[in-house]
Amino acid sequence: MFAEAIHSLADTMNQCILAYGIHHSLKNPNPDHPYGYTNFGYVSSLISGVGIFCVGAGFAWYHGIAGIAHQTNLVDLNWAIMLLCGSFLSESVTLLMAIQNIKRKAKQAHQTPYEYVARGTDPSVNVVLLEDLAAVGGVAIAGTCMTLSHVMSNHIPDAVGSLVVGSILAGVSLFIIKTNSNALLGRSIPETNKKELMVALEADMMIRSVHDIKATDMGSNLIKFKAEVDIDGRLLTKKYLDELNLNELLQEMKTLETPEEVEVFLLHHGEKIVELIGGEIDRVERVLKETNPQVRHVDLEIL
Repeated sequence: MFAEAIHSLADTMNQCILAYGIHHSLKNPNPDHPYGYTNFGYVSSLISGVGIFCVGAGFAWYHGIAGIAHQTNLVDLNWAIMLLCGSFLSESVTLLMAIQNIKRKAKQAHQTPYEYVARGTDPSVNVVLLEDLAAVGGVAIAGTCMTLSHVMSNHIPDAVGSLVVGSILAGVSLFIIKTNSNALLGRSIPETNKKELMVALEADMMIRSVHDIKATDMGSNLIKFKAEVDIDGRLLTKKYLDELNLNELLQEMKTLETPEEVEVFLLHHGEKIVELIGGEIDRVERVLKETNPQVRHVDLEIL
């Protein structure tokens, strides 16, 4: 019973931390943080994971060990079962809501619910899901162990229940810490999603090949994308020439008599072609973001 009380306290504190993290992650980018604050959701979830381990698992283990070492008086079973049943119902409702949310978001991300949770794609939803799952399991374990203690008139099963609940909380917290730490270190997006972006780039007629792709998860299902592209020089030059009057260009070339005039002529058209390259890169980046809304920042480099 004590372990579940501590779990409920830790759960309440974590919800406050997550609410602050969600609010902070929605702030707009600024000069100090040009990519925004979306990763703050991972920070708050990481803090939540540490809190679950220290407060939830730590106190549950302490109570379990103390209960084994020193005999304690058993609480009234009827009141305890009533409280645990109420907790079980409320936690089950929020667990079902979290599962539905996970399924919906996993479908949007083209992932299975297991993959979505395992990657920690949405840290806040993950924490809620895992906390509720641990809470439902913890309530069942606490009720079973308390009943055994009263039936056997022995405090040991109740103490063992505290140790089991603490171990469950420790497992949940370590998973949360691991997934959010990986995300904060700059985790790559799934390989299938990366290939989809590569195919989208290579489908552009101006691009011959794509190399050194780096697609990083920014949090909140947003992506920062970087790649090196090989531009089709002949096609680019043809596009530039299509915008010119070739007869006028030919007449201009016939008037060139000195090396200085040739240099000026080449510099003028060379500058125009470079500007066209920049315009084509901007166009490709814009199209990639329009067709893939989750891609917020694109950096294409020319080989």
